[in-house]
Amino acid sequence: MPEVELPNPEHLEHQGSKSFSRRVALTTAFYAVVLAVAALGSKVAMKEMLLAQQQSSDQWAFYQAKSIREHEYRIQKMVLETQLAAPSGLKPEERAKYEGLAKRFGEEEKRYNGEKKEIEKEARKLEHERDLHRARDPNFEYAEIFLQIAIVTASVAILAESKAMFLFSLTAAILGTLLTANGFTVNFALPFLGHH
Repeated sequence: MPEVELPNPEHLEHQGSKSFSRRVALTTAFYAVVLAVAALGSKVAMKEMLLAQQQSSDQWAFYQAKSIREHEYRIQKMVLETQLAAPSGLKPEERAKYEGLAKRFGEEEKRYNGEKKEIEKEARKLEHERDLHRARDPNFEYAEIFLQIAIVTASVAILAESKAMFLFSLTAAILGTLLTANGFTVNFALPFLGHH
């Protein structure tokens, strides 16, 4: 009967801990990749939020300018209508000229009112976009925190050869990954942030 050589238990233990360390290190590399994606997502969300805010502010300034012009034409039209309603010695051609001018002022007032409504619609759309990006950003920020915790605790798991610490890091990484995904999709609102 051939002799079977049994492996040295110390050697098996060393191989096991080496295998555990390698597995945790590879998992940690994945954490780092997700962390980089979360950081990029946060940067893009913040940039897009600021851009949408600036564009909506520009639209509201444009809206205000159109409102002012609309009111100016309304006032000029009302002044002319008041003058035409008062008894005066206007010649028929002068009266026709003033009536034509009042009509033109009324048309300009309507035009500015219509343009103003389009600008308001665009400004509100941009505000909605801004709010969407504002809702995305905290997801990425919290994801970064959870992923950084996951990386640190995975490193501790390697040093301490602790499976419990590795499971903790895995839990933190899963939360970070879910928050990163939610940063892109905004499938759910973060309950602890409240509403703006």
